[in-house]
This record gives sequence, structure tokens and C-alpha cells, in this order.
Amino acid sequence: VAKRKPELEPEPAGQGRQPPVPPVPVDRTGRASCEPVPVPHAGEDDAHNECADTFPPNRYPGHDVLVGGVRFDALQVGVRKLWEIKTHRFDTYNAFVRDQEIKKEYEQIKKERDAAAACGYGFVIGVSTQAHKDALLQQNQTLNVVVTGCKR
Repeated sequence: VAKRKPELEPEPAGQGRQPPVPPVPVDRTGRASCEPVPVPHAGEDDAHNECADTFPPNRYPGHDVLVGGVRFDALQVGVRKLWEIKTHRFDTYNAFVRDQEIKKEYEQIKKERDAAAACGYGFVIGVSTQAHKDALLQQNQTLNVVVTGCKR
């Protein structure tokens, strides 16, 4: 007769594991660093990346930059100004999709703007069209939004 092993209680998920390594550089206090760290562009969108590299112009062409634990599309050459670049075809969306897109973008923009300010950087949103700029400013008039004219 085979002996049965005593049933063990399952371990709670995640117990006994080491926490993951922080994905961003940290300073001596353990907080995300305000030093800009170039990292490869997040996406494989050539038109977006070209705009992010040339419009501000980017201090680190071919790269995004991590500051304060947040990824930005560009750090402008010669000034402490971080950029978020939007190149999607906002003007072609119907009103419902535009509204949803602005709500989603604004949540991202708030995090980016807060991280930039906490580290002493200015923050600019670059958009391809005036309609996109107007929609963002309707959401919050204090945003610094610039029409880049970058095409998709």
C-alpha cells in the first residue's frame, strides 16, 4: 500500500520571495533619482521617435530619459525641460474616442508633470495638431502644450 504524503497548506502567493529590483536608478535615500538616465525608446514607432529626437531637440537622440522614476520622450538640449510627445492622429478620432484619449493622456501627464516638478524640471507636451492642443488645454489650462507639426 502506497503511503500518502501529508497534505501541506499552500503558501500564500508571493510569500518567501525577494522583492523585485527597482526598475529605475535610485539615490542613496532609496528614492528614484532625479539624475536623467538615457534609456532606449519605449516603442518601435519610428515617426514618434523621430519627432521626440528632433523637435525639442533631444539631448539623448535615440533614447527616452528616466527622471524621478518616470520615463519621458526627451530632455531638451541646453535647458532643464522634459517632453512628452504625442504623434497619434487625434484629429481623425470621433468625439467619443477623443474624449477617452484625453482622459487617458491626462492621467499620464499628471504623473509626468509631478515627477518633472519634483526634480526641478520644466515639462512640455508636444502634439501634432492645434485640435489636440486645444483638447488638452480644455482639460487643464495650466498645461504647457506646443504644436510640433510632427506627422504620422
